[in-house]
Formats: sequence, C-alpha cells, structure tokens
Amino acid sequence: MGTPDFSLEPLKVLKEKTNLVLVVTKKDAIVGRKKVLTPSPVKEYALKNNIPVLTPEKLKLEYEDILNYKPDLIVTCAYGKILPKVILDYPKLGCINIHASILPKYRGSAPIQWALLNGEEETGITLMYMDEGMDTGDIIDVCKCEISSTDDILTLHNKLSKMGALILAKDLDNIISGKVKRRKQNDEEATYAPSIEREMEDLDFNLSVKDVYNKIRAFSPWPLSKTIIYDEEVKIVKAHYELGKSEINKIYFTKNSLGIGCLDGIIYFDVVKPIGKKEMNIKSYLNGKKNIL
Repeated sequence: MGTPDFSLEPLKVLKEKTNLVLVVTKKDAIVGRKKVLTPSPVKEYALKNNIPVLTPEKLKLEYEDILNYKPDLIVTCAYGKILPKVILDYPKLGCINIHASILPKYRGSAPIQWALLNGEEETGITLMYMDEGMDTGDIIDVCKCEISSTDDILTLHNKLSKMGALILAKDLDNIISGKVKRRKQNDEEATYAPSIEREMEDLDFNLSVKDVYNKIRAFSPWPLSKTIIYDEEVKIVKAHYELGKSEINKIYFTKNSLGIGCLDGIIYFDVVKPIGKKEMNIKSYLNGKKNIL
C-alpha cells in the first residue's frame, strides 16, 4: 500500500521476494496546468507489471475488496491513508510500515520536510509494526543516514527511499518466519511532523539565516518557499547564506547576486522561479529587472 515515487523501491523488493497479490494506492489525481488525470507512480508500476490494483476512496467502507485477496502480510509506505482496525488485524504476519524518520522522532506525514526544517544532522528509516496510533507501533529495525548541509527534500527523499528498500529486503525473511525482535517506542521522546500547509511557504527574514536556508531546502523542489521582491512574488529554488551584520528585510544586490538581510546575516538566492515563469539563475533574473534594481 503506497502512492508516490518514494514507495517504488520498496515495492520492487516485494515484487522480487514475495508473492505480491495486490497493490493498493490512491485514486488518479489531476496533475499540472493541463489538468491531466494521472495515476500514482505506484499504480503505474503495478499496471506495467500486471499486478492487481485497488484505489479505494474510503477504506472503512471498502476494506472487504482488500481482504478478499487474503493477504498474509501488508506493507505500507507513504500510502497517505489511515488503515482501519479491521485491516490491521487481518494479516497473520501483521501490517508493516516503512517510515522516513528515526522513531519516535517525527511521527506523522511529513518527517523528511520537518527534519530539514529543524536543521537535523541525522535521520533514517524505521521499519515498524502498525497499530491504531500514528506511527506508534513496535519497532522492527532502524537504518540511519547523515543529512548533509546541501541536502534538499529531493535528495533526502531519494536517499531514504533506497534505504527503505534495503531495510525491507534485510528484514523480510525474519518478518515472515516470525523471528523479529520487536521493541516498544518511548512515547516520552516522541515528536511530530504534521502536513506541510500552503501558508508555511512564506519566508520570514526575522529568523537566523540558517533557519531561512533550512526552510528553502525543506521546500525545494516542491512546493517551494516564496517571498516578495519589489512587489513581485518569487519562489526560491536554491540559496546560500553568509553570516555577518545585516539589516533585516533589506535587499542586497550586485550585478550578479541578490540577497535579503536576516537576523544574523544575508540569505542569497541562487535559483528562483517568478510566478508564472520557469526556473532561472539569479543572474538571468537580475538581467530582466535592470529597470528596477
């Protein structure tokens, strides 16, 4: 059970190592400016490999269609829906989740983004049994990785997707044979990673430059953070920063650079996307603004 690209590598492991009887994913979504109805990456893969696919709207009402396949094991990875108890209780080997954090830190739907937002230097994948709580089940295994200072949501997403496949492949035989040593989570250490909302995209230059930089990379390449530059809304794709004295919210620019003052330095924009236009490097953006700057 999964939906986005993140789910594909673990899905390939299941296809290779098990008798994969069913894929469950979200319904086709309208994508892009042309509003094309598009299947999820998981559905596309399943159809190409002749794997049956279900796209239930409401699991509580449509669970029988899933249980009719008599699954011994259910594996979820970025599925995007909460499993009702009737599904959780059915497989004799349980329901397993691949979660993109070191639990109990960052329970919830956006652990990768929040790890970057908070400037974490380490994250990972937790393989866990599911229960009725939000990412509260017993831990099977954990795999850790470093977050580099240049990682953004895409690079970290790709690292963790591959790790999810590796940890699943490593532990799958023990899960099937019942040799897993499960351990409880310490709820007192739990932190949460709620969904990223539209109103979070705006940059706040009253913060430290590192905090602003972390938001930019946590939102790049999607949905992208944004700010106003001389009455024009601009989305920020890539940036770097310099520590030092600066005036908060002041625009600093030269022929080839543009930055904004923060609490303890200047955040410089390297690649931007003006609303309604393509991404461009900052030099190209400045060339189009010679009458203003």
